[in-house]
Amino acid sequence: MVVFETLTKITCSLPDVSDALALSDAAGWNQTADDWRLFVRHGRTIGYRDSRSALVATAAALPYDGGKGWISMVLVAAPWRHQGVATQLLGECVKYLQQLSAIPLLDATPAGVSAYRNAGFEAGFELARWEGEVTPSQASLPDTLRGASGADLQQLVVLDTVVNGVGRRFLLEDFLSRDLSRAWIARDGSGFVITRQGRRATQIGPLVAADETSALSLLNAALGSTRGRVFLDLPDHWTLLAKLLEQRGFARQRPFARMALGPVSVACPNKRLFLLAGPEFG
Repeated sequence: MVVFETLTKITCSLPDVSDALALSDAAGWNQTADDWRLFVRHGRTIGYRDSRSALVATAAALPYDGGKGWISMVLVAAPWRHQGVATQLLGECVKYLQQLSAIPLLDATPAGVSAYRNAGFEAGFELARWEGEVTPSQASLPDTLRGASGADLQQLVVLDTVVNGVGRRFLLEDFLSRDLSRAWIARDGSGFVITRQGRRATQIGPLVAADETSALSLLNAALGSTRGRVFLDLPDHWTLLAKLLEQRGFARQRPFARMALGPVSVACPNKRLFLLAGPEFG
């Protein structure tokens, strides 16, 4: 186990964002400085600095309205791995959320599933990150959709809350406020999709829709307005969307398991949730 006396635990603040971003960049992750600022402002982001003041580990706990909270950004620099640092950070995040009466949830990679099970988490469903390259389409937007903006925030929040069972207004508002973000909404008010710029790729999600056919229409709108590398996180049971992605040259990058430290039902998917906001946000 690590000798924790050689590390200094910190609660991250905005001046720590650049160091946190360097840590996620070193791991090849897609999070941006905007993402890190969101964790700091709306949750509790913790970490360890070594004797030279280098940030060598982080974790974030993000509470949502409605009794659930998200754990993510559990990052440990290579020299400090396998010494108990991640376990310590996870425990701190769980404690923080439970003090707020929020059930902790997370999306675990295969390497992390057993460790999270040992900590009491149970899996609810499987999902995968898909990756592909796209070019903008010349096709016109279908009559059933229109572009969305900040003026549509309340409608998007209502849809997102119904599907996820928690209030994430600050999250959607933050996404929509970013310079390169775009969004589309069904004219009948049944669904929406948001795209935002990541560090390595454009992230598509969340995507909420009435059914898989409607989800396909929203996904096509997002893909048709995007250029370059794209990431999106799709629950495995949406086979029609998976087929579309394969036809467009996308490939599964890595699997995840949605896990909860509490009733496994809270980790089960809603039938109208088609793409996640990302493993870091749920």
